[in-house]
Amino acid sequence: MTKSKLNLDTNKIAKARELSKQISAPVQEYIEKNTTVAIERTTLRMMGADGVDSNGVPIPNKVVDQIGDNLCYGATKYYINALLKKGLSSDELNKEISNGLNITKLDFVDFSFIEDKAQELVENFASKVKANVAFREEKVHKYKEKENSPLLYLIVATGNIYEDVKQAQAAAKQGADIIAVIRTTGQSLLDFVPYGPTTEGFGGTYATQENFKIMRKALDETGDEIGKYIRLVNYCSGLCMPEIAVMGALERLDMMLNDSMYGILFRDINMYRTFVDQKFSRMINSFAGIVINSGEDNYLTTSDAVEKAYTVTASQFINERFAYESGLPAKLMGLGHAFEMNPDIKNGFLLEMAQAQMASEIFPEAPLKYMPPTKYMTGDIFKGLAMNTLFNFIAKSTNQGILLLGMLTEAIHTPFMQDRFLGVANAKYVLNNIADFSDDIEYKKDGIMQTRAKVVLDETIEFLEEINKTNLFNAIESKMFAEVSRPKNGGKGLEGVAEKAADYYNPFYTYLENELNIVKGN
Repeated sequence: MTKSKLNLDTNKIAKARELSKQISAPVQEYIEKNTTVAIERTTLRMMGADGVDSNGVPIPNKVVDQIGDNLCYGATKYYINALLKKGLSSDELNKEISNGLNITKLDFVDFSFIEDKAQELVENFASKVKANVAFREEKVHKYKEKENSPLLYLIVATGNIYEDVKQAQAAAKQGADIIAVIRTTGQSLLDFVPYGPTTEGFGGTYATQENFKIMRKALDETGDEIGKYIRLVNYCSGLCMPEIAVMGALERLDMMLNDSMYGILFRDINMYRTFVDQKFSRMINSFAGIVINSGEDNYLTTSDAVEKAYTVTASQFINERFAYESGLPAKLMGLGHAFEMNPDIKNGFLLEMAQAQMASEIFPEAPLKYMPPTKYMTGDIFKGLAMNTLFNFIAKSTNQGILLLGMLTEAIHTPFMQDRFLGVANAKYVLNNIADFSDDIEYKKDGIMQTRAKVVLDETIEFLEEINKTNLFNAIESKMFAEVSRPKNGGKGLEGVAEKAADYYNPFYTYLENELNIVKGN
């Protein structure tokens, strides 16, 4: 770590990381012992299971339902056995399943044949994803793209993928580096992934593989036109975390919102289910070179940003640890935080800057995702623009990696194209005028910002120690994060968890662990 402007104690930072490792250990132990319906559906998709039946039920869901209580053995051998017994391709088998074939009723071939076929399917999947990674790197190199600091992130959310395309292409031409397609309200609670292109979302557009493909193609066309690689974002939080992650890997998404704590606290997803799902989803994201975005910023929508700042920092430490346990390197950790203090607080700007600088110093390799003011936006567009300007100033001066642009019409309506244009123009003005500001300033010794950062770091360690004493599951249940309580056995999806049998078989999981050099308990 370079010299700290905030004069942070490196021993305390190391202590926070050690506490996070201890906190994650029992959760990791649970994760390793279990699989879920989502993990097995994901594995089926990796083998080519896709499509829907006449009732709109996805093929991966039909297969998992057929397997039922035998899910503890893994779905892989059932699907591959059916491929071999029927002598069909994946597409042909999917049609048979759609028409009523129950693959669990077929006699098993010798397991060695299943293993040989599994190796072939693993290699097919890996080659597709590796080709996407290579294509992304080639495009970035072709356009001699420099990693702007920060990358400008804009949202589209019409509910209709074809309208999203128009708005996304316009935003890219206005100067956005990243386009995020907001997911339709409530999709995180669906225990299946809808199929095909969609045109009727609510507050956003359904995350489907076909929608990913449509948007990726559109952004590539616009990127080639303007000479820039445009990054695409979607959401793999919720009950289908690993499934949507693998769809993103296959369609070359570049970033995905991915955070179990967000799903637990704000969508009431069962904690056991989502922690198991999160690891596999992050393994897939890592293999595909996809940056994850975590959701700590949401804590500040229910908690006070001054009093509870330490909960954000603590969650960043914990999220970092879970990411490492999933084989995800720091360069792919878009840890989240936000500019959400009450604008009436005296010296609030200094407190915000201390928090942002602290995140930047503690996680220097992570492309931190900094969220704009929303909680205290009132509809006064002039004050809103001023707040966004201060937000942009802090983002640049503290070296944030991903800047979600604030909209002056926040709290009024979904942004118009011209609102996005003003958001980009504001950010570009600030970023250009303070381009080297960070390198040219020092922070006053024991001043307001250094003192604030030390206080938050101390509170973070105290909070982590408290979590470690009770364990993370109990901490979530006892309302320690975001002032929200979630019972351990409550929420959505717990019935979808299955303890692995001794002979559980998932060659895709094993392949990714080996590729990512994941060492359990390291």
